[in-house]
Amino acid sequence: MIALGSTLTLKHARSYVPKQGSTTSGVPDAGFATEWHLEAANRPRLTIHDTRWDSGERDVVLQQVPLLPEMPAALANLHGRHRAGITEVSAERRRITAFLSLPQPDGRPRQKRALTTAQLAEGCGSALLCDLVARPGVSLTPSFDPTDPQNTERFQHAVVFEDEDRETPVIAYVLTRLMPTLRHTGWSGDA
Repeated sequence: MIALGSTLTLKHARSYVPKQGSTTSGVPDAGFATEWHLEAANRPRLTIHDTRWDSGERDVVLQQVPLLPEMPAALANLHGRHRAGITEVSAERRRITAFLSLPQPDGRPRQKRALTTAQLAEGCGSALLCDLVARPGVSLTPSFDPTDPQNTERFQHAVVFEDEDRETPVIAYVLTRLMPTLRHTGWSGDA
């Protein structure tokens, strides 16, 4: 179990869930997912899949379940959308993009790709992003000083992690794609 702040927990649920679908490049494929559950007190749990496709592609997404429990529209609209691809940096290292999915008035979150590191830290939660980058073998590119993230230049950030690290890509996905909406809707309990 991984604590994300004081109110959210991320739990490994299953290691092998067979999948059929399309990869991030739009190719029909088969593969398997590692399933994770994101839980908050008095809220329905959210299911996240880290999918490894037979073609070699890999991505993380908030899984669309057959019967979606009652939740704010902005959060419901993230299911099956805003997938985060995981790509190879080297034989031992992988990266996941650190784009933010930001809530919009129409209820459909929009991705913001070019961010200052201060905007990224604000969207994810500064302490949570610092905890993520402090994990062994994890870095943020371009790098930043966690105590004083720059607020001048916009970059397309990425979280880089070791190939065998199963937790980091899912945590990075939760912080970048889900956390802004979870906080905006009060789902996480954190303002």
